[in-house]
Amino acid sequence: MLNGIHGHQDIERVVYGRPAGPALLAEAERLGARRVFLTTSRSVAQSALLAGIVRDLGERCAGVYAGITAHSPRACVIEGARLARGAHADLIVAVGGGSVIDATKVMLIALWQDATTIEALDLYRAGRPKEGAAPPSDAIRPPPDAIRMLAVPTTLSAAEFNAFAGITDARHGIKESFGHRLIVPRVIVLDPAATLATPMDLMLSTGLKAVDHAVERLCSQQAHPFVLGTSSEALRLLAKALPDHRASPDNMETRLDLQFGMWLSIGAGTSGVGVGASHGIGHVLGAACHVPHGHTSCVMLPSVLRWNLPANADRQKRVSAAFGRPDVPAADLVADLVRVLGLPQRLADVGVGRDRFREIAEKSMHDRAVLNNPQPIKGPDEVMEILELAA
Repeated sequence: MLNGIHGHQDIERVVYGRPAGPALLAEAERLGARRVFLTTSRSVAQSALLAGIVRDLGERCAGVYAGITAHSPRACVIEGARLARGAHADLIVAVGGGSVIDATKVMLIALWQDATTIEALDLYRAGRPKEGAAPPSDAIRPPPDAIRMLAVPTTLSAAEFNAFAGITDARHGIKESFGHRLIVPRVIVLDPAATLATPMDLMLSTGLKAVDHAVERLCSQQAHPFVLGTSSEALRLLAKALPDHRASPDNMETRLDLQFGMWLSIGAGTSGVGVGASHGIGHVLGAACHVPHGHTSCVMLPSVLRWNLPANADRQKRVSAAFGRPDVPAADLVADLVRVLGLPQRLADVGVGRDRFREIAEKSMHDRAVLNNPQPIKGPDEVMEILELAA
């Protein structure tokens, strides 16, 4: 008999289909925030989106940090926290993709704990993974008036919908998990227009990351009816909307469908149903090999599905059904979607050769998602088998 605990995030509301600037102003007013500090990337900082948000916030805008880079390095967390502290911020708004949102989550921890160096963050990373779980650090003690964040996502990574963040430690070339229930945004604004400046490749590849969220949870041995409902509907939306978006990028309804699909894809994460080796190996590919976040799912998910087939063939049939093609193997359906979208299909396509496989395999064994894989992964040699399938 299945058993577990379904948690609820500390997200107060999701605002969807409304312009980001006015929505953020309304939320700042509702929350009584007077000094709103914005975090973003250099590319988003140059967009009409951020200019509009700054304009709409008016005198409430206390500053902007636009230095967050891919894979959320610790250095960006510390620098952003320093600037927010200096601005006397009482609310932080992340505007950008998964790297921006994850970095901002851990900025909150740095602000709560007055952490001012990259070394100081060591104390607050999640515990060592055990049986697929990585417990949040007991050292994180938010003050009673702990500063919180809001988020305006510009991609489909869904980082804003969970209370963990993947942060890269450049000293060791690894991505580590940080978590606390209060680092999840209080409010998420899903504005389709916020994605207009997002490059097509980034939009589509982070959409494949959303597919990965749904597929790996649908294929989990712990999947239950809540997971089946949210993940199946996510795949139904994403499998149609991703090709439609590539064909007609000006269609705002399609963009909103992508955001709904992304939202549903991550929903099962509150149910204690984790992801597997596609995510886990992907974390290492990003931190050690600098492969873009979405591209890791493109090159790994089909091979992970094939490797897992002996352990969860019945679960993978759910993926095929959600795609509307129950007689086609799930791995083939995902691989075909990657191909149709014009995204990289193999590790060689993202510049990762066999000379890096052993390093990737060994580092992957420290990732909680690898330890949560449906077909147990007991050591680096089994990761090597998956990498060979993806070569």
